[in-house]
Amino acid sequence: MPDDNRLPSWQPPPEMLKPDDESGDVLSFRAIWISDIHLGTRGCQADMLLDFLRHTESDYLYLVGDIVDGWQLKKRWYWPQAHNDVVQKVLRRARKGTKVFFVCGNHDEAARPYCGLHFGGVFVTNEVVHETADGKRLLILHGDKFDAVMSCAKWLAHLGDAAYELALVLNRIFNFMRTRLGFPYWSLSAWLKHKVKNAVDHISAFEHFIVEEARHHKADGIVCGHIHHAEMRMIGDVLYCNDGDWVESCTAMVEDKEGRLSIIRWADERDQLLHASIPDEVAA
Repeated sequence: MPDDNRLPSWQPPPEMLKPDDESGDVLSFRAIWISDIHLGTRGCQADMLLDFLRHTESDYLYLVGDIVDGWQLKKRWYWPQAHNDVVQKVLRRARKGTKVFFVCGNHDEAARPYCGLHFGGVFVTNEVVHETADGKRLLILHGDKFDAVMSCAKWLAHLGDAAYELALVLNRIFNFMRTRLGFPYWSLSAWLKHKVKNAVDHISAFEHFIVEEARHHKADGIVCGHIHHAEMRMIGDVLYCNDGDWVESCTAMVEDKEGRLSIIRWADERDQLLHASIPDEVAA
């Protein structure tokens, strides 16, 4: 796939950053997209996600699939307090007026029979269209139905899921050692995945099929998750957006009040974003 036409990195304007009594500075957006949280697994970066949610707010919040990992919860129950806190934080946003959409993924496919219903102010759906402030129509879906492995050999997807869980275990050990040595978080599992040629080819095929779906819906762009690879770029005449995940890269996609879209890599950019608008003499 062509690598040109990538969008520039985003920096918050001064008026976007405002104080909050509970959490310090809060970044205010028109819309936020997050996916592949995988609550119910040890790989879930719930604490980092909670930090992101405490320091952001939005008119729209899109949960783009694989929010709760039903596959892993069927095998063994794992639900620490931080995972419960994430759910409560989302429900609180819905109660306070944020329009929250839960887009079903393959790991939380048990929710698909409830599409079209509201639960605690959260609307459950398979796909939804978002119109940006500058008039772009974005089709939002998880993306698993465009994964050849999911479509043709679900047993292979479960096998791959087990291998992925092993990679995440190694990732936790690796980052524990980095933390002890004073280094910041870095995703070993994401690096390994994108060094494998077959994984890169798989991502390219996925992007091609999902962009065709956007054209079928006459949408200007598409927002998805599923492959745990955050990216935003033009593919032909369609804006392809993947909001990444919260087990490896800790990324989200955001829209500001003017309709500008961007990817936030919270683990890498948190301090820079929260302090971007503080004058040097105040920061000192």
